[in-house]
Amino acid sequence: MKLLIYIFSVLGGVAILFGCKKSYLAETPYSSYSPATLTDSLGFEAAVDGMYYQVSLYYTYSTHQGWPSVWQVGTDVAFATQPEGIEVPYYNYATLISTDAAADEEWTWAYQLISDANNIIANVEKPGLTGLGTSTVADIDGEAHFMRGYAYEQLAICFGGVPLVTQPLTGPKTNFVRASLDSVNALIASDLQFAAGALPDITAVPSNSAGKLYGRANKYMAMQLLAECYIRMKEFSQAEAETQAIIGSGRFSLVHTRYGVHTSLPGDPFSDMFVYGNQRRSQGNTEAIWVLEQQNPNTTAGGSSGSGQQRRNWGAAYYKETGMAICDSLGGRGIGRMRLSNWVLYNLYDSGDMRNSEWNIRRHYWYNDPTHPTLYGQPVPYDNSDTIYILCPHTTKWYCFDPNDVFGYATIKDYMIMRLGETYLLQAEAQVGEGHLADAAASINALRTRAGAPAVTSSEMTLDFVLDERARELIGEENRRMTLMRTGTLVNRVLALNSTSVVNPVTNITSKALLLPIPQNEIYLNKDAMLTQNPGY
Repeated sequence: MKLLIYIFSVLGGVAILFGCKKSYLAETPYSSYSPATLTDSLGFEAAVDGMYYQVSLYYTYSTHQGWPSVWQVGTDVAFATQPEGIEVPYYNYATLISTDAAADEEWTWAYQLISDANNIIANVEKPGLTGLGTSTVADIDGEAHFMRGYAYEQLAICFGGVPLVTQPLTGPKTNFVRASLDSVNALIASDLQFAAGALPDITAVPSNSAGKLYGRANKYMAMQLLAECYIRMKEFSQAEAETQAIIGSGRFSLVHTRYGVHTSLPGDPFSDMFVYGNQRRSQGNTEAIWVLEQQNPNTTAGGSSGSGQQRRNWGAAYYKETGMAICDSLGGRGIGRMRLSNWVLYNLYDSGDMRNSEWNIRRHYWYNDPTHPTLYGQPVPYDNSDTIYILCPHTTKWYCFDPNDVFGYATIKDYMIMRLGETYLLQAEAQVGEGHLADAAASINALRTRAGAPAVTSSEMTLDFVLDERARELIGEENRRMTLMRTGTLVNRVLALNSTSVVNPVTNITSKALLLPIPQNEIYLNKDAMLTQNPGY
């Protein structure tokens, strides 16, 4: 046997020596580290779609179902009731360390979006590019700059100064250093200023199957994000100029009257914005500035990039109560991973504030399972019932129900990322920063008038009041953690408003929580330079 092996080995060697041409040894790589070269409209469209896919992944991330809770629990507005795991360090702050999974996810997601944007910018701005019209080039370039600014704004809020990458990488790089926050801010402002000038008006971004989705970028998205960036930089007058331009554009108006698919059912104008099928501008939402459009993945292949967990996190597990069944009017199946804080439920809203109506914050339940006829139709008492995650009061903004998926794993509705209500709030924040308190009160009162809440005066205008109003208006919509990190108020507001939760109370919060840890694996991989860690980690 050994001899046969030897003979075949020798014959094989002879064949290699005398039977092969040199070309046989030439390598043909089938993949490359180099960024793609984009030359035609189809290539650019695919690349741009990739950016929106990356944004969608942020909102539909489901590997850790507690992802939406990361940005809400351990702040002033919510506490964890059924923690999945990834959100635990965000109320038990002693466990927030440099290997934190959520910080790593945030960092990785942002730099992937930056990489996608850089590749598009490098190609669309290449001299001699042909085959694309001038307006198409401007749109694509504007979209890429907007997305890069959007990613860096999140990085700046979460981590402070971070490495700046403005060109496609053509090989491995292991010597990143953190740029100053001033340098990061300058890039964000430059990108968003460029985007605001290059992107089309919202009226030129249609929502139909033949054209661009409404979720594609328009100039007002860039202006709104630029206003937030300016406020963070304490450039308040510049921020106010951006918000005034949006409000004064005539393109948007606050929703004051009922509209959309549920007008025949009980409700109010504010709740109509959050009814499944009412989010888009084409569906009657006059406040919508940026809506990330989704299609029901149960009926449309590829309709959603992931399986968003917002309903499961925010919604109550009411069906665990005997006599209750999963239904459309209660938003489908939630599991109550988090509950609104007592401050939100009992101290935040004035009497008569529409944003606190039964259509916006569910507080009462009726037995709805006909298989329990003695209970059916009766109010569900809170006596001896769990009010932490089963019959807990909750925001209705994430209600959505698909009869083809009663179990309700994914959130199937559109994501309203920017709307005019927040524009007024950003304007008020800028005006408080400028000391223009009467103007700030007027901005706040635009929202309070719509909500039927009492008007406020200039003497009440402080940053804390604006943050209170943001909670009234944007609960369940905004990334509350980033808002409080951006304004430097996280620690003080948590200690004052949400430090005594019934379960999983906030513990060990200190000023280090104003920034997230630089992911430890990024520090390890960056072997040829020092990627300094944030204080306290």
